[in-house]
Amino acid sequence: MSIFVDDDTRVVVQGITGGEGKFHAEQMIEYGTNVVAGAVPGKGGQEAAGVPVYDTVDEAVEAEDADASVIFVPPAFAADAVFEALDTDLDLAVAITEGIPTQDMAKVNKRLGETDTRLLGPNCPGIITPGEAKLGILPGNIFADGNVGLVSRSGTLTYQVVDNLTERGIGQTTAIGIGGDPIIGTSFIDALEAFEADAETDAVVMCGEIGGEDEEQAARFIGEHMDTPVAGFIAGRTAPPGKRMGHAGAIVSGSGTGTAQSKIDALNDAGVPVGDTPEEVADHVESFL
Repeated sequence: MSIFVDDDTRVVVQGITGGEGKFHAEQMIEYGTNVVAGAVPGKGGQEAAGVPVYDTVDEAVEAEDADASVIFVPPAFAADAVFEALDTDLDLAVAITEGIPTQDMAKVNKRLGETDTRLLGPNCPGIITPGEAKLGILPGNIFADGNVGLVSRSGTLTYQVVDNLTERGIGQTTAIGIGGDPIIGTSFIDALEAFEADAETDAVVMCGEIGGEDEEQAARFIGEHMDTPVAGFIAGRTAPPGKRMGHAGAIVSGSGTGTAQSKIDALNDAGVPVGDTPEEVADHVESFL
């Protein structure tokens, strides 16, 4: 099985006529994703990446029965693109865009709570169910179908951990990049809850990093609600307090939480082994199966 996307997912690409949108739409189609349309204001009636382009997401949903979108729109306009996705009946919207202003995402987050649409990102690599569908910029060749779920704040860590798993013959049900910004649409807990409910996910990998308390909150959820074993990895062990490292959300405030060690301790307390390296994460997963 899988969570959130599968081979029945029908995708509209917002921003498909731009360089990034067109390139990654073609890559998604080549992988086997059912990309059915693009949506770009003022470009309706054109064709890009072999699919029809509509002026609005609503028109694309109506004409092509799309149920998910991927957003490749510049930061200044990306929040409006997310709002447009949320104003339809889409099940899922994936915001790849990096650099959306936090104040814009605060408004998006408020609207999100009033809809049934799930938002991944922003500033994320997307989501993939190996062999069925990928939405975003994930390199499909390193993934393999299997029984391990993965959720990560970092795209690069996702690739490193998955590559190690696949090399050992350990495939994945679904891999999710939730994004590294301070305000995102889907949390670790949301993904962990979905993996726990998936009968074919036998183990989960959670890749976190410094900044915020999401990993500590996820650790409490794991300890209280999950029977599926979880292995962890936390990036940023040597990051100095007060300095942003990589993602906009990766900053340690000095309050005693949000550090790599506080997250590792919380996960260990919940019975989650945390690897020092991606290779050690694969070791832990191997021991579960």
